[in-house]
Amino acid sequence: MKTSYVALDSYVRHIQNLNHSSAAALLVLQDDRIVFENYDGFHSNHDAKVVDVNSMFNVASARKSYLGLAIAYALYEGKIRHLDDLVSNYFDEHDVDTFRGTTIRHLVTHSHGLNRDETGVLFREFDAGEGWAYRNVNVEIVTDLFKRLYGYDFTHLLRERVFRPMGLSRTEWATDAAPSFVKVIDDPDEEASYKLYPFDDGMGSNLHTTAREFAAWGNLHLNIGRHHGVQIVPEEVIRLATSIQSPAYPNSTFPTNGLFWYVQGEPKAWSELGEAVPAGSYQILGNTGPLLLVIPAYRTVVVRMYNKLYNYGGDRYLDYLREFSNLAAETVRPIDNLMP
Repeated sequence: MKTSYVALDSYVRHIQNLNHSSAAALLVLQDDRIVFENYDGFHSNHDAKVVDVNSMFNVASARKSYLGLAIAYALYEGKIRHLDDLVSNYFDEHDVDTFRGTTIRHLVTHSHGLNRDETGVLFREFDAGEGWAYRNVNVEIVTDLFKRLYGYDFTHLLRERVFRPMGLSRTEWATDAAPSFVKVIDDPDEEASYKLYPFDDGMGSNLHTTAREFAAWGNLHLNIGRHHGVQIVPEEVIRLATSIQSPAYPNSTFPTNGLFWYVQGEPKAWSELGEAVPAGSYQILGNTGPLLLVIPAYRTVVVRMYNKLYNYGGDRYLDYLREFSNLAAETVRPIDNLMP
C-alpha cells in the first residue's frame, strides 16, 4: 500500500518545527487537479495572521526557474544562437580571460566556475565545465544578458506572455509590503521581513507567490506549455528549460541541470533529488524553503512552502531534500506503477 498524504504532510510539519519556520504549506497536483492541500502556521514569528490559500511566500532562489524560462524563450526566438555560445560574445566590457571558455550552457547549469571576491571583482574558481558550484554570479550575468537582448527585464516577458494569459494574479515581484506576504524569518527571536533581497539588485528578486500559483507554474511545465488546454508557451521552450543541459562532467557525483532546474537523470550524490524520483523529473528550491517538484512520469506537481531563511540540515541539507523528494515520489506514485 502506498504511503498516505498524512505521512508526507507530517514530514513537512516536522521539518517546519525543527527549522523554526512559522509557516508551512503542502500542495499536490495530479492529473491537473489538487489531490492534497494543507496550510499551517502564521505569516511570521511576530504575526498572528494565519497562513491560507491567499498567503504569498517569498520563493527566493526558486525564481531561477522563471529566469530559466525567459532564457529558453531567448534561445527559441534566436536572440541567443546556441547554448554553447561563448559568454564573451555578448559582453564586450568584461575581461575575456576571466570568461575564457565559459558558455551560456555553463551559466545556466552552475558549471561556469565564476565567483566574486569581497570587493565584487569576478574571478575564476575552476575551468568552465570542469566543476559544479552554486553561486549567484551566473544569475546576475544571465539577467543582464536577457535585458541586453530584449531591451527590458525578463520579468516583463513573463508577465505579458505567461502570467497574464494564465490568469496568475498572485505571483509578483513586489516593491512594497502587502498583508498577503509571508515574512521571511532569519533569527526566530527577531522580527521577520517580507523582503529577502534589496530591490535594486536587478535580478528579479523578492518574487512572491501562493502555493496554488507556484503549483500552476509547475503544471504549465508538466503540460509542456499548455494551461487549461491552451498552448500558452511553445513546447520547445519548455523542453529547453526542463531537459538536461549540463556538460559531461569528469565527476559523476555532480548534479544535472536544465535551465537552472535540477533534472533527474541518473541519481547523483550532489543532487537535491533522491533515488526514488523517476528520471525526467525536475525540481527548483529557494533558500527560504519553497520547493517545486515536477514528476512527469506520475503526472504530478508537488509544492512545499516555508518561510525560514536557510534550509534545514546544515551541511546535510541535501540529505533532507532527497528524503523529502523520495517520500513525495513514493506518496504520489500511481497504483499501476507499484511493484507487486
